[in-house]
This record gives sequence, C-alpha cells and structure tokens, in this order.
Amino acid sequence: MSAPTVRKTYTIKEAAALTGLPASTLRYYESIGVITPISRGASSKHRVYTPEDLDLLTWVSCLSATGMSVSDMRRYIGNGALGAAAAPEQIELLKAQQEQLAVEAKSIALRKRYVALKIDYWQAIQDGDESRAAQLSDEARSLADDLKKTKKR
Repeated sequence: MSAPTVRKTYTIKEAAALTGLPASTLRYYESIGVITPISRGASSKHRVYTPEDLDLLTWVSCLSATGMSVSDMRRYIGNGALGAAAAPEQIELLKAQQEQLAVEAKSIALRKRYVALKIDYWQAIQDGDESRAAQLSDEARSLADDLKKTKKR
C-alpha cells in the first residue's frame, strides 16, 4: 500500500507573494470571473490555491502587466479552455494588445525626447548659449504639441 500523496496548496498570502498580485486583486479577479472560483479549505473556508491556480495567476499577472483590460483578460483566460478553436480570437486579442503597446511606446519615446530637450535647454541656459536655448525651446514647443495629440487618443 502506498502512502497518499499530499498535494501542496497555498494560502492567499502565499499566492499573492508567488504571483506578484496583491491578495485584494486575487479576490477581485475571482469575483469578476477573470479566474474561476478558488476552492476553499474544508474547515476554515479560506481560499486554497493549487499549483495549477498559481500557473494561471502567473499568466493573468503577465497579461495585466501588458496593460490588458480586465474584460480582455477574462475573454483570453476563458478562451484557453477551448484550445485550438479559440486560436483566432486569442491572436486577435493579443494583436490588439500589441498595437496598444506600440502606441504607448511611441508616447513614451515622445516624452523621453521632450525631457531630453528640456535638459539640453537648461544646459544651454547654464552655458549662456541663448541662441541654442531659443532653438531648443522652439523644438520643445513643437514636441509639446505632438504630446498633446497622443494624450487625446
């Protein structure tokens, strides 16, 4: 007779530490259906996370880190059980997120350029180079207009 294998489980505090998601977020994702309900301990009724739950939460954490909306994460995770049949929609969701990240990257590049211009401007002021400072100020003004346009999207 072999001894029964004891399956490792995790408390919500441990799951939070291992996934990088706060306990409140774990409860929230469960309450709105991003993840399926987590099983509860027989006597304590506290959430009991399995290694499979942690794997799924790690994927959710990664999706969240990309800035994916909660509704898209819910769809993505729900589609996972459908296998190959869900591939077209999964690709669509991920491509949409990829496009969103490209827009954000462009905005970040503009902001970085603006900061670099302002540093150069103040360096020119410090050096007493008024013509260079004026040129940089004009460039920064033009870039500021581009930044305003990206915020309106």
